[in-house]
Amino acid sequence: MNHLTAKSRTSERTVHVIDDDDAVRRAIAMLLKSARIHAEIHDCGAAFLRWLAAFGETDNPSCVLTDLRMPGLDGIELFRQLKAQGSAIPVIVMTAHGDVATAVRAIKAGVADFIEKPFDDDTLLASINAALNNVQPQTAAADAVTRIGTLKPREREVLDLLMQGKSNKAVAQVLGLSTRTVEVHRARLMARLDVGSLAEAVRLAVRAEMGRDM
Repeated sequence: MNHLTAKSRTSERTVHVIDDDDAVRRAIAMLLKSARIHAEIHDCGAAFLRWLAAFGETDNPSCVLTDLRMPGLDGIELFRQLKAQGSAIPVIVMTAHGDVATAVRAIKAGVADFIEKPFDDDTLLASINAALNNVQPQTAAADAVTRIGTLKPREREVLDLLMQGKSNKAVAQVLGLSTRTVEVHRARLMARLDVGSLAEAVRLAVRAEMGRDM
């Protein structure tokens, strides 16, 4: 259940955790507590919108961390509704494996970030802190353009296909390579970008593309 309290109206940094899995909500809330970040937990997007209608937004740092796929109001539709309401609260979406293409579209639409499950605690906290600190997207985009520019042409081709949600095997079929060769290219591009996951590489690529459009 969502916590309809006024606690987040204090000076605390607040993350609204939205997931239909109670175990996930509680695990994230515990992680945030260890980082001294207040968590308001909600079991669905509609519950969060009710909270927002009751208490409204404050000037205190806050963001939304929502699962992408949920019954009823999913993470993307929730983001769209917030945007339509003129809300400026940053939204981070959590995705399952295979939702990369959807996450890419979400970031291009304005979502602050996406985290792929199962996520690394440090990666999640870094994303949350960036949202809470309102890191300027221009700065992130400039760095992303530089780092993506280090990729060799074949590595960029592999990354582009992975961003479409294709598996290593499917990428190999498109490029006429062996699956093992694609795995090597994938490992090399991640090392060149200095990232620990495909999700991080995808975020960089999307930000780089957005940065070139600025």
